Amino acid sequence: MRTALTGTRIRERRTMIGLRQSDVAAQVEISPSYLNLIEHNRRRIGGALLSRIARVLGVDVSLLTQGVETEQINQLSEAASAYSASSAEVDKVDEFVGRFPGWAALIAAQQRQIVSLENRVAGLVDRMAHDPFLSASLHDLLSKVSSIQSTASILAETEDLDENWRQRFQRNLHADSGKLAKGAAALVTYLDSEGEAELRAVSPQEELEAFLNATGFHIAGLEKSVPDLIDVLMEKAQGFESDAGRGIGRAYLERYRTEALAMPLDEFRDAAQRVAFDPAHLSEQFGASIPAVFRRLASLPGARIGLVSCDGAGALTLRKTTDLLPLPRFGSACALWPIYRALTRPMAPVRAVLEHASRPGERFLCYAMAHAHYPAGFSASAVYEASMILIPNTLVEQSVYAGPFTRIGTTCRVCPLPDCAARRDPSILGDLQADAPQGALTRGAG
Repeated sequence: MRTALTGTRIRERRTMIGLRQSDVAAQVEISPSYLNLIEHNRRRIGGALLSRIARVLGVDVSLLTQGVETEQINQLSEAASAYSASSAEVDKVDEFVGRFPGWAALIAAQQRQIVSLENRVAGLVDRMAHDPFLSASLHDLLSKVSSIQSTASILAETEDLDENWRQRFQRNLHADSGKLAKGAAALVTYLDSEGEAELRAVSPQEELEAFLNATGFHIAGLEKSVPDLIDVLMEKAQGFESDAGRGIGRAYLERYRTEALAMPLDEFRDAAQRVAFDPAHLSEQFGASIPAVFRRLASLPGARIGLVSCDGAGALTLRKTTDLLPLPRFGSACALWPIYRALTRPMAPVRAVLEHASRPGERFLCYAMAHAHYPAGFSASAVYEASMILIPNTLVEQSVYAGPFTRIGTTCRVCPLPDCAARRDPSILGDLQADAPQGALTRGAG
């Protein structure tokens, strides 16, 4: 078993970063001789001690228990599932990784790049369909092109055209070509400003979202009560272009600090591992609301836990970028997401095992809940919001994924799932649907 090599990985990591055995032992409060037994795989290790050692070594627990080879095996298995026609020997993937680690790393890296490019194309396609600025700009450019084409045709095909009319058409041609050049330049600037598939923040909420994704939703300075730190963070924060954006940014940071003090990072992380990241158990232990626990889980550094929130109309209001589930930038998301099921039953917890259509075989755990706010008072109408967190399969026992699961997409227009009962629009992927995994869309309610 690969877990039997945990001690070896601890020793390799300690040596790589230049820590002495006695230094690590002192920080995790054990004797150097006991750590020596662990590093030579003569003592089993788990739970809180393993978590403390991982923190001292600056790595995720899964890297010590499973090693890099486990991630490569998962990625190679995922690649084989995505290209079933290749007839890859999936049952021998462990042997391949062990014998040819370099080739395994190369194939795994290529698989990650392919998935990243597919997600980027899907995001750009979704944006082409729903971005109002882009749609209007393209319509304007096409109108100018049609006008120039018509004017040029008249000038080229009418031999006896009156000189006054010829001059008028030439002026129109010059004016329209100038507008076309300016419009094209503006469109290129707009697209270039997005960087690596990141879309420009066009609302205060999106300014906050961009800031949080840049930090991985973890703001180390706010883990302790430091006076005036929020003022310093807001002054240095990039991307807040509006007063409204800075206002909601400050409010989020103040709430972050309050929740961080109520759920201290080390204590909360250890508790989350003990209860398999179950939000209800964490809510009981720390006396915090489920939405607060969701946000705290999403702020754990290096945990790859995704977070999505939506309002009562179903519009996504906050998205933590994650490789588990590609998130649409514009328009509505997949109707099968548990976050929408939660909206139909406020305050009732929803738990589901999910698998994204573009990543067959790679399942993850999802928790969702909707709750009500009463900003205008008790007698006023309730304002509903739903949230869901996405837990990667490296953080929980694999037995969780043996039961029913639901296969979902990102949004209908870029979803390859065939015969989906929840589909609103036909997929623009066309023939790609023929290569999508066959079978029932939903294999369980989760």
